[in-house]
Amino acid sequence: MLNISHNQLHKSVDITDSKSGKHVFHGRYYKYFNRFLGAFAIIGIIILFLPWTQNITGRGQVTTLTPDQRPQTIQSPIPGRIENWLVREGDFVAKGDTIMKISEIKSEYFDPNLVERTAQQRDAKSQSVGSYEEKVKALNRQIDALANERGLKLEQAKNKLLQAKLKVQSDSIDFEAAKTNKQIAQRQFDRTVTLQEEGFKATRDVEDKRLKLQETEAKLISQENKLLASKNEVLNAQFEISRVNAEYSDKISKAQSDKFTAQSSQFDTEAQVSKLDNEYSNYKMRNDLLFITAPYDGYINKAIRGGVGQTFKEGEALVGIMPAQVDLAVETFVDPIDLPLLNLGEKVRVQFDGWPAIVFSGWPNVSYGTYGAKVVAVENFISPNGKFRVLLAPDEEAEKWPDAIRAGSGAYTMALLEDVRIWFELWRQLNGFPPNYYQPEGATAKKKQG
Repeated sequence: MLNISHNQLHKSVDITDSKSGKHVFHGRYYKYFNRFLGAFAIIGIIILFLPWTQNITGRGQVTTLTPDQRPQTIQSPIPGRIENWLVREGDFVAKGDTIMKISEIKSEYFDPNLVERTAQQRDAKSQSVGSYEEKVKALNRQIDALANERGLKLEQAKNKLLQAKLKVQSDSIDFEAAKTNKQIAQRQFDRTVTLQEEGFKATRDVEDKRLKLQETEAKLISQENKLLASKNEVLNAQFEISRVNAEYSDKISKAQSDKFTAQSSQFDTEAQVSKLDNEYSNYKMRNDLLFITAPYDGYINKAIRGGVGQTFKEGEALVGIMPAQVDLAVETFVDPIDLPLLNLGEKVRVQFDGWPAIVFSGWPNVSYGTYGAKVVAVENFISPNGKFRVLLAPDEEAEKWPDAIRAGSGAYTMALLEDVRIWFELWRQLNGFPPNYYQPEGATAKKKQG
């Protein structure tokens, strides 16, 4: 009451005699209230000594343990045009099922018989390789034949040389004999002339001796000519050996040149065959790429490029697909100050969006609607949001996660740390201290072993 009026009711009316006044202003009212305050204080003090589980909370989303189980888009490695859709959004497809058919948009691949024509070119070139191989073999045989013929010709020429040398020796002996006969005839002629001058020989004897001398001189000249002719034959035989060597060396060199030319053409053709083999394989694989197939069993999420007749570039996303069988996990983010508290195998409680839950972060055992998980990976580099990413997998020892959970759903996580008293947790929260730093027994044992 402000007591601004001169008519004060509390002085003129006694409210203590009313029924309600008797209850309010009775002395026992204060006694009950004091008892209530005392009981509340005792209960509060008892609560302060109850155990409390320290925890690290975070927000995240449902994902998968392995990257190949996460939703993805299917791209075409070649540019093309959509010809026909064979599925609808939401359809289930098995691995290898055709999702759509596309066609070529590049002019160099328009020929429908491109693969067959390339195979024909490759086969023709392969036959050319065989022809060159046979030509090389024929030239090898020709070279061998020329080498054998050269050997025979050289043996023949060497025999002629040997015959010429023997004839030179024979003619040399005949020439020496002719010189001896000429000397003998000269001495006989000289004696006959001397005896004729002394009167012991007739003139006829002198003439006979002169005739004989002339005959021996003629034979000497003839033998000398034969000797020179024999020596000339030796030179001719030596020249023939050189000529045979030169002739067959030229023939063999020409055959070898033809052989190397054939081998070069063979190698070039083999390279062309390899190139055509490569083109044939590429064209064949490219034909297979005209059918966009499912990489695994899954569900078609969304057709990114709809309609028929639309063109697209290589690597452009065409359709989204979600795997049918996935190992779900939760990725959550924690502050850098809390990162040292997380270890592999750490127990975590997870609350999924859309699932009713009653959560007591400090009393996880009495929480309702949360599910068990454990830490399987901790990122070593900070994420763009300024926190560290932590990957959680289902805990086999805890309750099973709901079957209706899908990747991409939100999740609220609580990493369970050390058990402390409530008064300690309140004191820590008021002072802004981080949770107690500790290492679980498994991590401590690993460090000691290291």
